[in-house]
Amino acid sequence: MTVFDTAVQQWRGGEARLAAAPPDQQPALERVTQAIHDQLRRRLGVPFTVDELIELYDLGTSWCLDIAYATAPGAPWAWDARIVADAAFARYLREAGDYAGGRRIEAEDV
Repeated sequence: MTVFDTAVQQWRGGEARLAAAPPDQQPALERVTQAIHDQLRRRLGVPFTVDELIELYDLGTSWCLDIAYATAPGAPWAWDARIVADAAFARYLREAGDYAGGRRIEAEDV
């Protein structure tokens, strides 16, 4: 399994955990996920590559927790990086210049 495959699997797991969360927790989880997504846009901009997104993730996601605390201070369930950070990275992945149709676009595909 490649670094890309591992990252995507982890990020999709975050999306699945978000979708499976209790309905009363969904609004706070979505607010935090969107706030992290917005920060990814500020940090990476557009266009960006899959490798740049993976590199940022590998540097750590503690900054995501700061966003979670600030965005949903009364919702500790929304501070779980395995949910909110991973889901935000999964969503932002779809905007990568070398990602389309649910897969990475390799140089030979272009």
